[in-house]
Amino acid sequence: MAKTPCTIITGFLGAGKTTLVRHLLENAGGRRLAVLVNEFGDLGFDGDFLEGCGIAGCTREDVVELPNGCICCTVADDFVPALEKLLARPNPPSHILIETSGLALPKPLVQAFNWPAIRARVTVDGVIAVVDGPAVAEGQFADDPEALAAQRAQDASLDHDNPLEEVFEDQILCADLILLNKSDLMDEAGKARVRQEIAAHLPKAIKIVETAHGSVDPALIIGLGAAAESDLAARPSHHGEGEEHDHDDFDSVALPLASVTSPEVLAERLARAAEAEGVLRLKGFASVTGKPMRLVVQGVGQRVSHHFDRAWAADEAREGRLVVIGLKGFDRAAVEAALAG
Repeated sequence: MAKTPCTIITGFLGAGKTTLVRHLLENAGGRRLAVLVNEFGDLGFDGDFLEGCGIAGCTREDVVELPNGCICCTVADDFVPALEKLLARPNPPSHILIETSGLALPKPLVQAFNWPAIRARVTVDGVIAVVDGPAVAEGQFADDPEALAAQRAQDASLDHDNPLEEVFEDQILCADLILLNKSDLMDEAGKARVRQEIAAHLPKAIKIVETAHGSVDPALIIGLGAAAESDLAARPSHHGEGEEHDHDDFDSVALPLASVTSPEVLAERLARAAEAEGVLRLKGFASVTGKPMRLVVQGVGQRVSHHFDRAWAADEAREGRLVVIGLKGFDRAAVEAALAG
């Protein structure tokens, strides 16, 4: 029996993973796709963004959310049972997309495909690393110890080595394809710098494809045939096999979002909230007075974006929510003050 191919989509906070998944669902080309989506902590948002999305052929049963922690840490308890449940469906998917949290290490997840319960039934068709081009261009992950030391010295919230660089590097080291996302926000010189920065981390040539809004031909993503679970030696990692890791350096919280009079008003508040000490990522949705559509908001650093994604359901409470992810002990009070206007 042929193995069901799975694509692992990894990438740092706010790189555009969920947008890519939605694009693939919208352009499935007749494939029966299912999605496993993993959130950091128990504050699911991406599942809400995908479930009931109105895409033809995509139902709530096709989107499975694993909100109980990083799936690279909870493989036995969460990931394997969820995968088995999908495969046991009367009409099982022909391809499974797995969106990891922004803090997940992909290699332990690839290793899980060798578990006896599933290794004869599934294979890792490919690992896709989505890179936030503008963030890297701004030096967020520069491999320069002096620059990083200076950055930490200027940030009072950092009193230890920040693990973000290692997370980023592990994600691209495991990849079969790297998507340089948000390329529309960069000039040619910036793109060249990011390509050079990524290449400096890679021991082998990996194709880098420029994308905007996660829009890419699905043929480049689906059907790579990498069988990554049998190619682990070629995917180096900062974290050894079986080595435990944690995410104690990060916090997440879900906050209510009151209805706003316009998207621009909310965007201004989010921009102020993003300036709070220790905040890394904002994402959520809100109700806009007089508008039938749900407003999705995203914020990474000083970049805030918003768009209407779907109409509110007739039986759905128009209650907004914002998930904030930040360094341990980030200034929640400042975030709440910004949101209050």
